Formats: sequence, structure tokens, C-alpha cells
Amino acid sequence: MGALGGGRRLLRSGLLPLCGVLLLAGCASMPSSGEVRKVGDTQHADSDTQVRVGAIPPSPDETPSAIVSGFMEATTSSEADFTTARKYLAKGVQWNPGAKITVFSGQAVSHETGGSAKGGEAMVDLSATKAAVVDTKHAYEPSQGPFDTEFHLIRQDNQWRIDGLPGGLVLSDSDFQRIYHSVNMYYFARLGPDGHGSDGPVQALVADPVYLRNQTDPLVATVSALLGGPTTWLAPVVSSAAPTGAALDSKASDGGVTVDDSQRLRVRLDRAADGLRGTRCTMFAAQLFATVQAQASAPLSSVELLRADGSTACRLPGQQAAQYGSDKLVGRDARPYYIEADGDHRLLALPEDDADSEPRATPVSGPFGAAKAGLGSVAIRRDQQAAAGVRDDGHDLVVGSLVGGTGFGKALVHSRAAGGLSAPSWDGFDDLWVADRDPDSPRLLVLSGGMGTPVEVPVPGLEGRVESLRVASDGVRIALVVQDHGTTRLQLGRIVRAGSTQHPAFSVDDLRPLSPVGESVTSVSWAGPSRLVVLDAERGGAQRIEYVNTDGSAASALQGVSEAASVSASENPKLPLLASYAGRVYQLPADANWKQLSPKGVSPVYPG
Repeated sequence: MGALGGGRRLLRSGLLPLCGVLLLAGCASMPSSGEVRKVGDTQHADSDTQVRVGAIPPSPDETPSAIVSGFMEATTSSEADFTTARKYLAKGVQWNPGAKITVFSGQAVSHETGGSAKGGEAMVDLSATKAAVVDTKHAYEPSQGPFDTEFHLIRQDNQWRIDGLPGGLVLSDSDFQRIYHSVNMYYFARLGPDGHGSDGPVQALVADPVYLRNQTDPLVATVSALLGGPTTWLAPVVSSAAPTGAALDSKASDGGVTVDDSQRLRVRLDRAADGLRGTRCTMFAAQLFATVQAQASAPLSSVELLRADGSTACRLPGQQAAQYGSDKLVGRDARPYYIEADGDHRLLALPEDDADSEPRATPVSGPFGAAKAGLGSVAIRRDQQAAAGVRDDGHDLVVGSLVGGTGFGKALVHSRAAGGLSAPSWDGFDDLWVADRDPDSPRLLVLSGGMGTPVEVPVPGLEGRVESLRVASDGVRIALVVQDHGTTRLQLGRIVRAGSTQHPAFSVDDLRPLSPVGESVTSVSWAGPSRLVVLDAERGGAQRIEYVNTDGSAASALQGVSEAASVSASENPKLPLLASYAGRVYQLPADANWKQLSPKGVSPVYPG
């Protein structure tokens, strides 16, 4: 019995360029007393390089365990076709490395049986702790537990070779992180009644994170993955304008994807796309623009889709492509808001120009900024013209203007339990979401258009009750903090939107746990197209602010945080992180220290 992969059988060589990928690995400190300060970089760009790793073929007279170890090492090389890895296999063996990826944590242990010089076959059993599985759609899913598999070997030409092995790849978590990178694919949300606006159809792009292998031409891999369609989890609530069955033109010498010196993206498809034209062509070009732009180091100027014969199917300039982007729903000029800690508990807003060393917030217009506002929590509509607030110790949900008005109207939702209503949240289509935490009758509610009769939203498979929530601007994803038997955990749900304009219908389906998070999640906020920021406590009580990707993979944590009350971020990742601590609100701009806001306050939020 031995540890697998003790010696590296790989050759590392030159550096090749990659599309720019941002690594979020910052550290910040919010001490239990004294000034809040930053102790490291919150964000830094990758070095734009990739180490090329070559594999070593099998040597004569290697043992079965050494053959298995060498094979697994060879699968971590930079070879796109796994040529060297296949040399460890017996002749005629069928192996599909793209079937799936099993990711294990720590070190795998191997056990060899048989394998004598005179024997004709051997078995190598592999045991490890499974961390995740990546499926054929490149979707990452945490999957923790024991993992056992086996390799069967035979003697062929007097050398041991593998003739039976698990499908796909088996990689350590460190190798997986080195070889693969996360990419957001973009698809159009299925919006139901909200997809029909007064000015015509409403289109919203949704980020769908996948993991792709680092290659010499990442654009080809990215566009091919987009053509393959959305991941299984997201597919029921999104659609793609890509032609059915279309692929990149295999006859093109450049792989079918190029970006020229003018930053024009050109994609050439095979004959399955010959009928692509009009609105559908433009929509697929918008998907391509958003997907490739998220990785590119420079702004794209346009997208051009070509048919197999080289003729142009459509062109989409960058300015028009931007109209489909998430910024349209998130809001480009979002600014921080929070509730005054003392006195009237009214809503304050930070000035748009907050360059001062100690930025000062002022009351908003209308009833939310008036005396005796009595707010416990608040959500700002994404156009920043209106807000929703919970008053009267969590009993009542009210909606009002941020640009005028003299008082709150009648409560739109009333909870019978003290502190019953969660903080509300707006999606990008002015629908308002809130949870009633009444222990006797917990409910998830939505108010279409932010007004009228609240509609109860079924959540199949929910165990426990929703404590807090944040809905994405795209309107088809919702983050829920769920309490069950004293534990609060983070889950992500799909929002299915149906019905009619007069009678909209909603449900939240297929809840998926997001990890790693602690046993006590107290605050969650969207922090990018496919990323959340969470305030939670680890086992034993150590608190942290952590970024978590929507596929369940961990992004990074801000270290040394303690005693924070809440955390908030914007889906626009360029905006500062917000946190409340000891009756004060702080913001963490990029490449700067935590800045204390005045006056004192709690519950900081961005629009949404």
C-alpha cells in the first residue's frame, strides 16, 4: 500500500499566454476592537502565463502501481489529446477522458494485488476522499465522501499495461486547480411574463460557470463549450440562440475562432449553422460577446458570425452587444445605502462622489429618509427610484419612493411573528421578494412589480425555513439562507417563471447546497455574475467573510474577520464590499483600506 503520485513524472517548459483570469485571493481584517484595516490585496490579475507541462511515457519493467501512477501523472500534462497517457493503456482499450472528472482531496492511497513477474494480470485499487465531480457539460458539483476505484492491468509485450480503468479523469484537487479554470458561459433567461416589456421583448443574460482545461487556444474551447449548451442545473430556466447541432468549422485552420488586432471576434461555424440569420443570429452573437469578453484582457469591438462557406451570417458591434449585458439590470451607478443606527432608523445614501477619507452619507428623499422611518431592513429597487423596507420590528413590508412623497402607504405584507419578515430583495424586473419567518407559517413571497397581492412561492424539497434571501438581477437564480434544526446553510435555487401578466406564477426548484460555508450563515449577497459573498462562522465559532461560486466551488476568503453583523456587495464586481460592525458601516474599495462611513449605521446594501 502506498501514496500515489509521490514523485512528479512531468516536464515543465515554456510559458504560453492565456486569456486574463482574475484570481480573488485577498485578505482583510476587521478586528474585534479598534480600526478596521486591510492587510492584503483583495484582487490581483493573473500573470497571463501558463506553465506548459509535458508527460513522460512508461519505462521498461515498471510495476503495476508505477504504471497507474505514471498514467495519472500523464493525464495532468498539457497535452490536449492525452497521447502520452494512452501509452500506458493496453492495445485496443477504449478510454474517454472527457466522460467526467472525479476530483479528490488530499493524497490517494493505492493497493496492488497480483503483479508478479510470472502473473498475467494485476489490480491496483485507489482510495481517496472525493471532493467534487465535473460532468460532460463541464459543470462542477461538490460531492464529498469516500472514493474507491480500480485499475486492471495485463502483461502485453512483456510490459504491464492498463486494460480496465474508470471513465474520465481522476485528479487531485491541486492538479485540478492547476489544469482547469472557471469560465462563465452566458445564456438567455426564460422570464415568463416579465419577458414582455412595454418596449418589446426583454432579454437578460445569465452566467453559467463551467470549468475548462487550460489549452494553447482557450477561445476554441470556450466557444465550443457555449455551443454545447447550458449545464444541466441551469438549463430549465435559460435558452440558447445557438443553432441546434452546430459546431465550429473543423476545416478552418485557425480552429474557427479569431480575435484580430482591432479586437474583432470572428467565429466560423459548420454547415449546421447555414440557416442562422436575423434576430437569432444577433442573440447568439450577444452570447458569444458576453462569454468571450469576460475572459479577454481588452474590450472586444464587435462579433462576426460566419457560415461554413465564409459568408457573414451577422455582425454585432460592441455597443449593441452591451445592451444585452448584465449591467443593464444591475445598474452602472449603484451606490451604497444603509440604515441610520441611532434615532429615527432612516435610510441613508452615500454621495456618488465618495473620495473623502471618511465618506458621509445623507438621508434619502421621501418617506424612507424622513423622521421616525423606523426601518429594520431595506432593499433598493435597481433603478434607485424606489425602495422596500421592513418596519415595526419585522411585522410590516412597505414600498415607497426615493425621490419624493410624504409617507408610507399600507403595508403590503404583514407577519404575525415578532421579527417575522426577512430583508426584502428586488430582481432586475422590479419583482420584490421577501420571506415570512413566522415559525407557525413560514412562506417565501413575491410581489410582481413590487406591488399588489403577494404570491406565495412553492419551494419543493425545502427543509427548514428561509431566514434571508438575495435574488439575482437576472430573475432566475435566488440565494437562500435556510435554517433547519439550529443550523443555517446557504442554498441556491432556480426561479421558474410562468403564468401570465395578470396572473404570474413562480416556483423555486432544485435547491443545491453551496460550499464551503460554516454552520452559521448570517448574511449573503451577490458579488458578481456567478459569485456570492457570505458571512458565516466555522465550527468552533471563528467568523469569516467568504466568496463562494454558484457552482459550489470556493473562491476565496477575507481572513481575520470577527464580530461583523452583515456583509453586502454588488453584482458589479468593481464596486466596494460593504460590511457592518459594532454599529458602524465600512466599505472596502479595490486596492485600498477599509473606509469607515459616517454617521453610524447598520444593514448596508446595494440596489437589489
